[in-house]
Amino acid sequence: MDYKSSGVDIEAGYKSVELMKASIKETMRPEVLGGIGGFAGAFDLSKVKEMDDPVLLSGTDGCGTKVKLAFVMDKHDTIGIDAVAMCVNDIACSGGEPLFFLDYIACGKNYPEKIATIVSGVAEGCKQSGAALVGGETAEHPGLMPEDDYDLAGFAVGVVDRKDLITGENIKPGDKLIGIASTGVHSNGFSLVRKVFDMTKESLDTYYDELGTTLGEALIAPTRIYVKALKNVKDAGITVKGCSHITGGGFYENIPRMLPDGVKAIVNKNSYDIPPIFGLLQREGGIDEEMMYATYNMGLGMIIAVDEADVNKAIAAIEAAGDKAYEVGHIEAGQKEAVLVD
Repeated sequence: MDYKSSGVDIEAGYKSVELMKASIKETMRPEVLGGIGGFAGAFDLSKVKEMDDPVLLSGTDGCGTKVKLAFVMDKHDTIGIDAVAMCVNDIACSGGEPLFFLDYIACGKNYPEKIATIVSGVAEGCKQSGAALVGGETAEHPGLMPEDDYDLAGFAVGVVDRKDLITGENIKPGDKLIGIASTGVHSNGFSLVRKVFDMTKESLDTYYDELGTTLGEALIAPTRIYVKALKNVKDAGITVKGCSHITGGGFYENIPRMLPDGVKAIVNKNSYDIPPIFGLLQREGGIDEEMMYATYNMGLGMIIAVDEADVNKAIAAIEAAGDKAYEVGHIEAGQKEAVLVD
């Protein structure tokens, strides 16, 4: 009797690490100390001393049931981007710079090539956000998970100078709201998606003219990472007064999180282009419009509040980073809430 006979293949674990080393190396920053394979990821914080009052930020999240889509499509190279995005976007939402990331993969069986492919996506997300992939864990769970299944989660640490922390406390009536386009459903609401559409290869390989792609390709599009866009706004000398990452809970839950008491956010639903995947999802599922906005990002992955005088400059800075931005609303006095209007 040995460990392998119980379902845990240590040699497969070693092979996974070897296969992922090249991807991880591409994410390195000068502050990373040591190589891959240590018991802890080491990160030099000397540059943080250059800040007047550094504040560490952290975020942890996963991809939810979107991983089921990756199983059915047998496509594992982008799900890691989703895991990174969900963490670093939250850090960017507070005005911070992501420094490093760690991933955790739980699987029924360690298939080294599949694990390495997943981690290549994690590395790509780290490159897009400027974070170093300093460590991770792949855990085989035989008997607990089916052999072909896995779950992916991550943890990120970032930093911001206290004076640049985005708190929402200075948002006032008259401020404008800018929405930054999403790439689609991102990583939230997939339990409902899986109720609406059959999660079969045949269904996901179906081409839709309105999508311009197959259903599977539209759904699995990785979550957009907004770190560079928000950094561009900051570097342009614009104060972001409030920032909301539109994740689970959609508009109604997430937008109020950036608001102080005494103001409400008015969002014009017709002020931007809604990706066709949401129209298809709503129609095929018979989902009420309010529920759509309470569950999904509806085409806006991030919403920021800025002074009216900074709107055009902020949009230009965001679009210089390769993102699409829209003026989508404004702030009024009232109860802290998000109000959607036509």
